[in-house]
Amino acid sequence: MTKSKPRSDTVQQVLPGEERRRSQRVMVRTPVTLYVTIAGQPLTIQAETVAVNDHGAMVLCSRTLPTDMKLEIRNDRTGERSSCRVTRTPRDTPEGSLIPVEFDTPVRGFWHISFPPTDWKPLDS
Repeated sequence: MTKSKPRSDTVQQVLPGEERRRSQRVMVRTPVTLYVTIAGQPLTIQAETVAVNDHGAMVLCSRTLPTDMKLEIRNDRTGERSSCRVTRTPRDTPEGSLIPVEFDTPVRGFWHISFPPTDWKPLDS
């Protein structure tokens, strides 16, 4: 008797970082405004999201912000605001700085989008 190989469509792989993701992430560009204070001066920065979830977003911005910086983010489509912080060192790209931000407390519904179910996985192409 020969052992059968596992079918490729039943093999589930865990992507790096996915094992610690707390909520579903959706790739979406949404205009946002960041409110920060740098060197005692209030600053307003126009940006946009690249990915969002109930815990925060990855924001594309024209400038970089330091890790642990406190700021406020406004969803420009709804006007809603939430306090958040930069969670780790931003990554520079040709489009600008990718800045990961996390809400002080999870804000369910902040982005006004429907997230896929937690067990949802895209089909392999």
